[in-house]
Amino acid sequence: MARPKRAGIQDDRFDDPLSDYSSPDYVDQMQRALCETPISDMKHQPFTSVDAEEPIEKTLARMDEMNIACVLVTRGGRLVGILSERDVLDKVADRYEQIHRDPVHTVMTSDPTAVYATDTPAKALAIMAEGGFRHVPILDVDDQVVGIVGPRRVNTHLRRCMTQA
Repeated sequence: MARPKRAGIQDDRFDDPLSDYSSPDYVDQMQRALCETPISDMKHQPFTSVDAEEPIEKTLARMDEMNIACVLVTRGGRLVGILSERDVLDKVADRYEQIHRDPVHTVMTSDPTAVYATDTPAKALAIMAEGGFRHVPILDVDDQVVGIVGPRRVNTHLRRCMTQA
């Protein structure tokens, strides 16, 4: 029995939409860097991660000692959360004495939005803007944490690209 034809399809020929692909015209080198360079070309290390069971007190001490705004929270090597300064203010500050020995996973932001090292800086910036995040974890193809990106690192990357033009 013959397969019924779908409405609007005249034949079985497939037209590949990428067969006549020409690269986009960019306004300037910054736009090209945002849209074409992978995040892996940016400085995305160092980053700090802690185990989900680490006490809040120890995590905050590490953040203070390293003068960093957030830590990535892992369990068994996998990203499970992020603890940012905003989390500390919203979830810890008023209750510190009662919860400082609790595991950090109790106050972290769970399942943070992440980007892959092969994604573009434009994607990372879009995620930051839409989600209201200042930092976004970077994963490799095996979903292992390889870094973190924030506005300062994107800015540095774009300045470097502009001077290379």
